[in-house]
Amino acid sequence: MPDKYTCQGQDVSPPLSWGEPPAGTRSLALVVKDLDSPGGRFTHWVLFNIPLDIRELNEAVSPQSRLPNGALEGKNDFGKIGYGGPCPPSGKSHRYQFTIYALDTALNLEAGASKKQVLDALEGHILARGQLTGLYQR
Repeated sequence: MPDKYTCQGQDVSPPLSWGEPPAGTRSLALVVKDLDSPGGRFTHWVLFNIPLDIRELNEAVSPQSRLPNGALEGKNDFGKIGYGGPCPPSGKSHRYQFTIYALDTALNLEAGASKKQVLDALEGHILARGQLTGLYQR
C-alpha cells in the first residue's frame, strides 16, 4: 500500500471500485482489517448500507457517521469513526484485507457500529463478496 494511505503519510482512505453486484442486492458493506496484527485481527474501516448504485469510493472518504451518499461508517479498532490507515510495528509486512459484501438487505444498525456488529448483522444476507489485499511494512 502506498504510504499516503497509512500513518506514515496522509492516513486517508484509498480509492476503491467494484463491479455490478448480483441481482437481489439491496446494499453493500465494506470491512478493512489487518490480518497480521499482533493482537489478532485489527479493524481499520467499517462502512455499511452503501447504496446499491454506488460503484466506487473516492480517495479520502471523510470520517463521519453518515456519508453524503447515505452510507454509514462504523467504529474502527482505533476507537474512531471512519478509516484508520495501516500503522504496524516495524518489521514484517502486514496484509490488509478489503472485503466488499453484496447484501440482500440494508443493515438495521446505527452509525458507529463495530465490525462484530456489522459481521453478525450481515450473516445470512451475503449474496457475494469481493476481496483485495494490500501489503504494507514499516
